[in-house]
Amino acid sequence: MKSLRKISLFLWLGFSALPGTNFAAENQKPPMEGALDSAPVNLYGRDTLDLSGTWQYIVDPMREGLYLPRKGIRHFADDSPREGNRLIEYNFNYSPDIQVPGDWNTQVDELFWYEGLLWYRRTFDYSPNDDKRHILYFEGANYWKRVYLNSTPLGEHEGGFTPFAFDITDELKEGKNSLVVAVDNTRRAHQIPSLKFDWFNYGGLTRTVHVFSVPKTYIQDYELALQADGSIAGMIQLNGDSPTEQEVSLKIDELGIDVRGKTNNDGVYRFSFTPKNLSRWAPSNPKLYAVEIHNGGESLSENIGFRTVETKGQDILLNGQPVFLAGISVHEEVIGSSGGRAITWAEARALLHEVKALGANYVRLAHYPHSEKMLKLADELGLMVWSEVPLWQELTFNDSRTFDIASQMIEESIDRDFNRASVVIWSVANETPQTEERLTFLRKLIDKMRALDDSRLISSALDKNKEVDKTFRVVDPLGEYLDIYSVNTYEGWYGARTPEQIGELNWESIYDKPMTFSEFGAGALKGHYGPESQRWTENYQLAIYRETLELVNRTPMARGISPWILKDFRSPRRYHGFYQDYWNRKGVINETGQPKLAYDLLQSWITDKVEEQN
Repeated sequence: MKSLRKISLFLWLGFSALPGTNFAAENQKPPMEGALDSAPVNLYGRDTLDLSGTWQYIVDPMREGLYLPRKGIRHFADDSPREGNRLIEYNFNYSPDIQVPGDWNTQVDELFWYEGLLWYRRTFDYSPNDDKRHILYFEGANYWKRVYLNSTPLGEHEGGFTPFAFDITDELKEGKNSLVVAVDNTRRAHQIPSLKFDWFNYGGLTRTVHVFSVPKTYIQDYELALQADGSIAGMIQLNGDSPTEQEVSLKIDELGIDVRGKTNNDGVYRFSFTPKNLSRWAPSNPKLYAVEIHNGGESLSENIGFRTVETKGQDILLNGQPVFLAGISVHEEVIGSSGGRAITWAEARALLHEVKALGANYVRLAHYPHSEKMLKLADELGLMVWSEVPLWQELTFNDSRTFDIASQMIEESIDRDFNRASVVIWSVANETPQTEERLTFLRKLIDKMRALDDSRLISSALDKNKEVDKTFRVVDPLGEYLDIYSVNTYEGWYGARTPEQIGELNWESIYDKPMTFSEFGAGALKGHYGPESQRWTENYQLAIYRETLELVNRTPMARGISPWILKDFRSPRRYHGFYQDYWNRKGVINETGQPKLAYDLLQSWITDKVEEQN
């Protein structure tokens, strides 16, 4: 546990960076400036220089490095500050080390509670090819970033969980290059998430940074989606010097598919074909096909699955057959006593293997876009996915900046994960208040989601339900615009009801739509036992799960569950010194992966539910 003395220091540093502090004109610029309009897709299908490893860092609570250079002071972006008579008060070469990818909170004790600005620097050797473009790609960093290469500002990006990229062809040098990134995780009212959220605000370059080369005209994007009539519709989009009237092709050798054509004036080639003997992706058959995309001097390959998902009345149909989404919610946090957000392939696999161990066919990746590794592994493991953006509770729905950020996050998330068969639901928000401003805001985002991707379902985790005679009804008008309405319900935990009283409750629907229980649960400290009437015990959590799962069983329109949550996770809102100690204890396993009593019950229930469908 951190000492109170250290905590007070960290909080002081964080408070010095609270909203209202001026930097970069207080983010008045668009949420992405200078970066490519969208990051090229299929990062893992490209030959990249992985910049993981040791970087140097400077903590900058006063934001000195963001101000324009003043007389006698060089900007933090400089690789080698001039010496001589000028006063130089920083030098990356004498700064401490930090590992990337990774958050600063769990790597440096003094930065555990820090919220503010931190500068990263890494040098790397490179030999640019004059016949190529060169791309600097960030898988994600929390939250606001400004990037420099060889002291040249490349641009800015806002948002903590989606990729962004820069064309660095003109700035890249032969030999040694210096990359500097300013990262700021300060919470501000107009941001997404906003000032309050119930997970840890890990700061830093939390995901991997890459450099790779592409031809002068390169493959920017491609999409493939199975249609209801059995055809596959798609497109290939080029970017660069000459994207129009270019020959492109798509091959799926296992299906005997070889599609060829030319891009139009927008650099896009659209196509449709109907494969024979297609094996559709499903949790019981996570079939992926090797897809090859070609464009003159560039070839990309990626494993892609094909399936359809739709609703019919109160049913969810996967490949035309009713399916129950039996799973759990997961935060992107490493299993271990420290937590942290450096998700390697092994750590992503460890999280999803815990989900599979429950017998699940489904996982809610909350409350933000998770690492691309998580989505690709979900494809392989046969897990249907709910993916969401961090529109969580209190947001400034009347602020155009907030809408712009949300719109950008949705576009970046869908661009990256369109070809993931596992993603069956895009969620637009979680537990947002029922106001006219919020309804207008979210309806516009839903329209954007449908325009970008009409091959998936849209949902939102709803709150504030009406109760009459122990029967709950969703009264949120947003439900009218969703394909699936989902409810977060914590009866027996928040409020005065006991677990036994859950047995008196029912749900009814005002929509002819499927419903999922997107959250339910209770906090329990691993190893703390007692009567089922005693909160914080594993026994109490077990009782909540037993009674709530029975409630699900008697809810006729229920078509899914994702209880809260797989693993105990860090949260600064969880203050109780004995039971919580800044951890949300609602996990069915604790932070190190040890199961609680509710685990076996949930595993048995999920396993039976999935086996009923197979």
